[in-house]
Amino acid sequence: MVRAPAWHLSGMLTKVVDQLLNAPAVWVLAVVGAIVFAEDALFVGFILPGETVAIVGGVAANRGHVPLWLVMAVVIAAAVIGDSVGFEVGRKLGLRILGLNILQRHQGRIDDARDFLSRRGGWAVLLGRWVAFFRAVMPALAGTSGMRYRTFLTFNLAGGILWGATVVTAGYLAGASYTRVEQAMGKDSALIVAGILIIGLLTWHLRRRRAERASSGN
Repeated sequence: MVRAPAWHLSGMLTKVVDQLLNAPAVWVLAVVGAIVFAEDALFVGFILPGETVAIVGGVAANRGHVPLWLVMAVVIAAAVIGDSVGFEVGRKLGLRILGLNILQRHQGRIDDARDFLSRRGGWAVLLGRWVAFFRAVMPALAGTSGMRYRTFLTFNLAGGILWGATVVTAGYLAGASYTRVEQAMGKDSALIVAGILIIGLLTWHLRRRRAERASSGN
């Protein structure tokens, strides 16, 4: 298959963004929701990353084209539902999903994602949302792994809410400087969220130890 040059894809994305920022509210919500959903459910993230359009949705809210809360609600819902569909695709098709041409070119990164999932379980679903490639493939890989849907949904819901609220708010606050935010989110967000979660887990562990000591001392 002939691949489009990087400059062509970049120009296409710029055109989509420009049109989206000048579109009526209903189209902003429809396009943002559809791409965020398809990124996880149909691997569209390899072409148009959901993170970019979610940030642009926040920029549109900044310009008064659409309410901020509504963009955020659409992005979160699309992210959670898209992940759930991706999970079912992986569960139904099993390892055959890894035979898709779009995935075979990224076998090394697929192996990294599967290793991360095997070591971290549900936490890989949550943290994977902050890395573009993992966000596109992690739901299907979780489905192939035999993970219980209840476990998947718990981390999917938490990750979708945290990610959706963060990226849309970042776009809203950035306004015209959204391109800088999109680049920064792609590079640093996974490390930031991982740090927050580690601190939270350590705090929870210390409080639990103190409670156990207090109860044993009584």
